Amino acid sequence: MNKFAPIIIVLFLVLFCNHTNAQDWKYDFEEATTLAKEKDQNIVLLFTGSDWCPPCMRLEKYILSDKEFIEYAGKNFVWVKADFPKRRKNKLTAIQRSKNKALARKYNKRMSFPVILVLNNDGTVLGATGYRRNLDVKGYISLLTSFDSFGR
Repeated sequence: MNKFAPIIIVLFLVLFCNHTNAQDWKYDFEEATTLAKEKDQNIVLLFTGSDWCPPCMRLEKYILSDKEFIEYAGKNFVWVKADFPKRRKNKLTAIQRSKNKALARKYNKRMSFPVILVLNNDGTVLGATGYRRNLDVKGYISLLTSFDSFGR
């Protein structure tokens, strides 16, 4: 056996494990809508201020990054993130900022953060929520499922 084989195996596992635990975010709403129609799924649209909004950070850390939630989310919805970071190091491209602003004009006129919208694959809002301290992962799954049932 090659002396580098164990290193290669470990690197492969690390990369594979990180990939399977990541949320499959889309950043283009039109792409997400097309995918949602192909999969016959609803869309979850998240408006977040990832680097300045404490409730957004808690939602990401305690709910959206949870393995059980990621597994549920990936099987049941197409996910779109409209991020509005403020720090220079997290600055989005001009094209992405424009796309996010257009989504906000349509779906988040008050610019509230975080906002989670469940939409059918035609873009109609089925339900909305934000960060709720009293909900754990199972609570969010139940809530999103209840919105999802309105679109079916």
